[in-house]
Amino acid sequence: MLVEIFSDVVCPWCSIGKRRFEAALERFEHADEIDVVWRAYELDPEAPAVREGDYLDRLARKYGMSRQQAASAQERLTQSAAAEGLDFHFERARPGNTFDAHRLLHYARDAGPGLQDVLKERLFLAYFTEGAPIGDAETLVRLAGEAGLDPAQAAEIVAGERYTEEVRADEREAMELGVTGVPFFVVDGKFGIPGAQDADTILNVLERAWAKAHPLEMATVPADGGTCEGDNCAV
Repeated sequence: MLVEIFSDVVCPWCSIGKRRFEAALERFEHADEIDVVWRAYELDPEAPAVREGDYLDRLARKYGMSRQQAASAQERLTQSAAAEGLDFHFERARPGNTFDAHRLLHYARDAGPGLQDVLKERLFLAYFTEGAPIGDAETLVRLAGEAGLDPAQAAEIVAGERYTEEVRADEREAMELGVTGVPFFVVDGKFGIPGAQDADTILNVLERAWAKAHPLEMATVPADGGTCEGDNCAV
């Protein structure tokens, strides 16, 4: 069963949602039959490679709040992340354009089983915990290598145009699906989960999708099999 997850590597709720999804998978009976694909979604397509300036000030301006309100919002997010075992440090964040990161994620998908998820995790850790400049080409190549990818290939991709159309196709698909925020989970092409829902909610959707894709088959039995219907029982 296919699960497609639209997300951005600078989206805190996407990182939290990944942990909650993984917690749901641990309890899902058919987890070994789930194919997870990370789809591209750029929260700020016009962002420069490295965005300078104070993170809190920018957050306050974007949402029309005071610096103190922005700091409080960050603290709440940090606590939500900690509850999922994540160590967020927004004071270290160095935002930037994420288009190349998404191209590398497509490369990772093609490079081998599980590598896309490993790179996704590495990018989240680099941005939210380590304060790596997420749009910097040299940084991206290093992170790709640490995730098990070929650094030479990664450098070639970042410097060129490979996987550009794949990223754009993801973004067109998101638009067609009506995705306006991330994370957004598409389960088996039939069920959508908006936002970083709790593990129980995600598990429930996985189970519903699995049941719909694998309907109960009726066994062939003799016509005189004993049954009861209402208050009438065959005798």
